Amino acid sequence: MPLTLASLVQHSALRLTVRAGADRLDVPVRWAHASELTDPVPYMEGGEFLLITATNLDAENPEAMRRYVRRLAGAGVVGLGFAVGVNYDQVPQALIDAAGEAGFPLLEVPRRTPFIAIAKAVSSTIAEEQYRAVTAGFEVQRELTRAALSGDGPAELLGRLAAHLDGWAALYDAAGQVVAAAPEWAARRAARITPDVARLRDRPAPASMVVGGAEDRVELQSLGTGRRVRGALAVGTDAALGTAGRYAVHSAVALLTLTTARSRSLQGAEQRLGAAVLRMLLAGQPDHARAVAGDLYGDLLDAPFRLLIAEASDPAVPAALGEAMEAAAFRTGEALLAVPEGDRLVVLAADGGAAVAACTVHAEAQEARTPAEGGAEEVRVVVGLSAPAGPIAVSAAYKQAEQALSVARRRGRALVEHEELAAGSVLPLLADDAVRAFADGMLRALREHDAKGRGDLVASLRAWLAHHGQWDAAAVDLGVHRHTLRYRMRRVEEILGRSLDDADVRMELWLALKATSNPPPPES
Repeated sequence: MPLTLASLVQHSALRLTVRAGADRLDVPVRWAHASELTDPVPYMEGGEFLLITATNLDAENPEAMRRYVRRLAGAGVVGLGFAVGVNYDQVPQALIDAAGEAGFPLLEVPRRTPFIAIAKAVSSTIAEEQYRAVTAGFEVQRELTRAALSGDGPAELLGRLAAHLDGWAALYDAAGQVVAAAPEWAARRAARITPDVARLRDRPAPASMVVGGAEDRVELQSLGTGRRVRGALAVGTDAALGTAGRYAVHSAVALLTLTTARSRSLQGAEQRLGAAVLRMLLAGQPDHARAVAGDLYGDLLDAPFRLLIAEASDPAVPAALGEAMEAAAFRTGEALLAVPEGDRLVVLAADGGAAVAACTVHAEAQEARTPAEGGAEEVRVVVGLSAPAGPIAVSAAYKQAEQALSVARRRGRALVEHEELAAGSVLPLLADDAVRAFADGMLRALREHDAKGRGDLVASLRAWLAHHGQWDAAAVDLGVHRHTLRYRMRRVEEILGRSLDDADVRMELWLALKATSNPPPPES
């Protein structure tokens, strides 16, 4: 317990008597200091118990004492000790009244109690308190170290830390997502301050910040030895941390930083192993890949998975997406294979799993954002996602992901799945600018002919193709004689310089008509 004025009053050797402010004795005392200055405030820091004999004070002047007491209280002085039997035989009534009006603690110091005895008592108690705090801090440090080495992950360490602080603790990954929390209910509280964690991640490590609310006081500490934040620790308590609590938090930060650094080293080794597994799969050697993958990636290869390729002009952007997917996979116990390839990231993730879901959420959030007005345009990540595949079809899945990535890039989409290209109508693909430009060029001569009032060749071509070259049906649809329609089709061949007997020509013309006659479909 910290030293208070109440502690000094209860100190039997000091024999102090309360003259005013009895309900304010629970205020902590930082130091005891004697001063006979009429205005000692410039030399005070706050938290002092001031000792006086009133040598230079007009202690019987009520107005002078009111000003004196108000100035001490405003400076953070916690109480006044008045020595009787030196300049005054008893505490002046004017000083007692002034202290009572201000609710300011006033203690009478008997003549046989020297100020040095009070100073020693304060110094000794503070030193004992600090020693207990440091000792407790070292004990907590040993306890947290044992928890970090227990093999139970960060949950055990967070549980010990939360119990010691009588509060809660949470760990966030590099993407700002909650990895673990203690007690269990704290996960919801920790999730509500993820915007604050995001602000902390924007600062160079090490960094810290305090956020508060009606519920508690939350202190955030970054994790990482370099300038890049690798995670964050949050601790929530009812009040500011004391010495022992500060030792505990610093120890937790150091241990979690070491754990994170070790994890990054292991991640590098896993990444190299993953690259080898991916090369074998792409080379059509699933058995060798499975043997190399072992327990690390074996579960991933035993069930359908997705292959995705993420790309951006800044390699850090796909890497951040990879970290978000890794965090999601970690929380659900999924295996994930992620291999950087320059400004790309190639990932194998369980079909229908949390990692793929995290990628989809990231893409949807990116498409919902717009660049800030007047600011630089955000570096966007583009993702192509394959259909579900197995170990023997990784090469095909890679091609599917590349095709989807190409379409996403052209359409300005954050993510395109291969199923969007393989299922449904081919017509949405005609919205591509390159296809529309080709179609416009192919039909330009026919449109120019019609614009001069020489016939309706484009409409006639569309009707003839729609009726599969059936002259009578197409002529009826157009409201013309079949001989007129035959003449128009000969003119089409003459203008284009291509034969309508060629199936490829008919196909190209039909797609050109579809690409130019309909507006681009809205992006889903």
